[in-house]
Amino acid sequence: MERRWFPAMLVVAVMLPAAAEGLVRHYKFSVVMKNITKLCASKPIVTVNDKFPGPTLYAREDDTVVVRVVNHVSYNVTIHWHGVRQLRTCWSDGPAYITQCPIQPGQSYIYNFTLTGQRGTLLWHAHITWLRSTVHGAIVILPKRGVPYPFPKPYKEKTIILGEWWKADTELVLSQSVKSGMPPNTSDAHTINGYPGPFPNCSSQGYTLHVESGKTYLLRIINAAVNDELFFKIAGHNLTVVEVDASYTKPFSIDTIFIGPGQTTNALLAADQSRRNYIMAISPFMDTVVPVDNLTATGIMQYTGTPASAPAVKASIPAINATSVEFSFIDSLRSLNSKQYPANVPLMVDHSLFFTMSAGVNPCSTCVNGSKLVAALNNVTFVMPSTDILEAHTTR
Repeated sequence: MERRWFPAMLVVAVMLPAAAEGLVRHYKFSVVMKNITKLCASKPIVTVNDKFPGPTLYAREDDTVVVRVVNHVSYNVTIHWHGVRQLRTCWSDGPAYITQCPIQPGQSYIYNFTLTGQRGTLLWHAHITWLRSTVHGAIVILPKRGVPYPFPKPYKEKTIILGEWWKADTELVLSQSVKSGMPPNTSDAHTINGYPGPFPNCSSQGYTLHVESGKTYLLRIINAAVNDELFFKIAGHNLTVVEVDASYTKPFSIDTIFIGPGQTTNALLAADQSRRNYIMAISPFMDTVVPVDNLTATGIMQYTGTPASAPAVKASIPAINATSVEFSFIDSLRSLNSKQYPANVPLMVDHSLFFTMSAGVNPCSTCVNGSKLVAALNNVTFVMPSTDILEAHTTR
């Protein structure tokens, strides 16, 4: 049978033999440059299939996903399928120079992996330098065919991708940070599905979520920001959390979602308030001295029949250091642990391990101030070895 590659916005399911567990989903990702205007300024950005955010990858639990990535830009590129359990397919995981060589300009690479034991929402993004600031999109893993959600079936599903936007070229922002040894400049705005919303001295369009009164929606919320942990909320509405990072949770209701970079949360939204416009807002969380983009991005949740120009109900934005709001969300998380989705964790502990994650300062002869900030695990910073990691197993 002839193999054909389709744009990522189309899903092609190829039937496997009857004994197979799932289908094979074929996608084609074309990495291309696109000129885009936001915050009253234009710049070229790296995109997949000319989209920002990028296309959504759809599959079901146990499906095999095959993605042909073709690199048409001048940068080296990789794609990381964030959160996917790469069982015996680590070469499809994406971290450049660690599990794969980057895809060079004009070249292509075929990713091939199976979605085993996962259902919900995950994230794909570039995993080399800072290309992930614009090269990212959703992974939607539906339950096996015929298997219902373990919560009331929603009327519709909506994907909400949170991000950051820099007016400057993010590769230049990163390069300047490396040369100076200092943290990179913070972003100029946060975004909801690519829209920054209101911005000082610039009329920027915001994202609008359209809902019908009396209906329930499943929001697939993704934090694709490069650096910032974020709060997400919709004025006058609670959200019922049902899944986090492709694992079902015991449902709980809360008015503010807390979500870190690369994390995902599925939540049910009941459109049960009066027919009006409601502010949808994201704002950063930071309770220490690390600089972050402290701007709030807003969109509108609009009930059908409400004029776009009608005043919107305002949202109460958490303080940037609202640790209690963060803890309220995190402490509410519990595994679903049902008969169908048990939490199979060890009941006996053999060893207790203690890890400290920190940021430190190392000497840097090439940096402007003679030092640079580094990440550390138990006070040890990763340094690329002289032997290529990808060849280490053959040269031992």
